[in-house]
Amino acid sequence: MADWGIDYFDLYVIHFPVALKYVDPKERYPPGWFVDGKSKIEHSNASLQSTWEAFEELKNKGLAKSIGVSNYSGALLLDMFTYAKTKPATLQIEHHPYYVQPYLIELAKQHDIKVTAYSSFGPQSFIECDMKIAADTPLLFDHPVIKKISEAHGKTPAQVLLRWSTQRGLSVIPKSNSANRLQQNLDVTSFDLKDSEIEEISGLDKNLKFNAPTNVSKNLCPCGE
Repeated sequence: MADWGIDYFDLYVIHFPVALKYVDPKERYPPGWFVDGKSKIEHSNASLQSTWEAFEELKNKGLAKSIGVSNYSGALLLDMFTYAKTKPATLQIEHHPYYVQPYLIELAKQHDIKVTAYSSFGPQSFIECDMKIAADTPLLFDHPVIKKISEAHGKTPAQVLLRWSTQRGLSVIPKSNSANRLQQNLDVTSFDLKDSEIEEISGLDKNLKFNAPTNVSKNLCPCGE
């Protein structure tokens, strides 16, 4: 925390439910995914339960106001509920019209866990990861359904995709290097989609998950957030 110049984190999240071998900060900081700092990944035997219990301790000490998880499946959440003294405040997941995950979102809502969507633009978020499946998937920005709805509202396809999430009660965390697009991304609550439009967009679901280690080049870690 001294590096950040803060006394506590507002939100501290388990980024990926995969335990990696510990790298001493004296050797390299931040450690990243690779134990050798290049391309070698080594896993550790730390369990998700022990990791979450450590997170709970951080919260109890006031070092984190809220704690959460990212990239957890429904099965991992249900398992967590058997041992967690504090349920996660938030669940951060890949979420876009090609990967809607309605049952996982409903499970989170049943347990009062707020859902945050990343990679709201689908394959666009993963092309930079040298991911063939993303490169071979039609861009949502160019999909006829998205383009039709964006034209009907006088908004960009990106704004429609973000509103599809926010109007359904999800938070979004889009990223962009363009100041103009950043401004557009903030303007996603000034209009409402019709129920039929939300259903039409949700109907594009292919159960297509991009952010999986098996989809990524061996030289890269899971990305897209």
